[in-house]
Amino acid sequence: MSHDGVTSIAAAVRGVLLAGEPREKIRLARAAARDWRLGRLTHVFDVVMPDRPARPERPELLPPSRMPKRGKGGSERGRTALIHALAHIEFGAIDLAFDVVGRFGQAFPRGFVDDWMAVGADEAMHFALLDRRLRAFGSVYGAMPAHDGLWEAASDTARDALARLAVVPMVLEARGLDVTPATRDRFAAVGDTATAAILDRILNDEVRHVAAGSRWFGFGCAAQGLDPITTWHDRVRRHFRGTIKPPFNDSARETAGLTRDYYAAIAQT
Repeated sequence: MSHDGVTSIAAAVRGVLLAGEPREKIRLARAAARDWRLGRLTHVFDVVMPDRPARPERPELLPPSRMPKRGKGGSERGRTALIHALAHIEFGAIDLAFDVVGRFGQAFPRGFVDDWMAVGADEAMHFALLDRRLRAFGSVYGAMPAHDGLWEAASDTARDALARLAVVPMVLEARGLDVTPATRDRFAAVGDTATAAILDRILNDEVRHVAAGSRWFGFGCAAQGLDPITTWHDRVRRHFRGTIKPPFNDSARETAGLTRDYYAAIAQT
């Protein structure tokens, strides 16, 4: 909505979520993040978020159980498939970052919007880097099937800010901290320094994203007089269908404020 020619944060976020075509989503995500940073958007939540973000016609979305096996990324075809899978994760992460602003921003201080708009801009940049890399491999985003597991996590936590923060940044993005270094090393081992450099960038940014999740989860718990550790265990058990399993990148998690007392007790050994 526009008030005297000034757009609200909620309207800008909704625009990002309703853009299905990748280039348009990237353009709107970057514009919304820039406009918020420059004070061009009002801190007003006057429109509702869509139940689902718009999606491009491709990739075909399959249940995780029906996804083709990718292999270890040794062949060029395997590496292309892995880059495609990573691009799909980043594309979904754009929507997750903007949805958390539009859906829950009103319940938190302004700094919450600052953090997640910056995360959304990061995710858009990560997708753009991986999409460009895919093209260098002669492929394109959408050329292979992908799964919709990330948005399922958003749907399951659409009415509970603490559940959303517990599951998306503190479980799903934290998993990225664990697995990205080995993935990066696989590309470096075959001399693909360009992809390895992109993954280094993503890993550094993800530490900040998990930190934002940990910080605002702690803030939300304190505001409600809840113990963060037991509340996190409760929300993860209720809303996360997968398992939390090692290996853990304990040092990156610690840097992000996600200490072992959160995940050690419910991790599968």
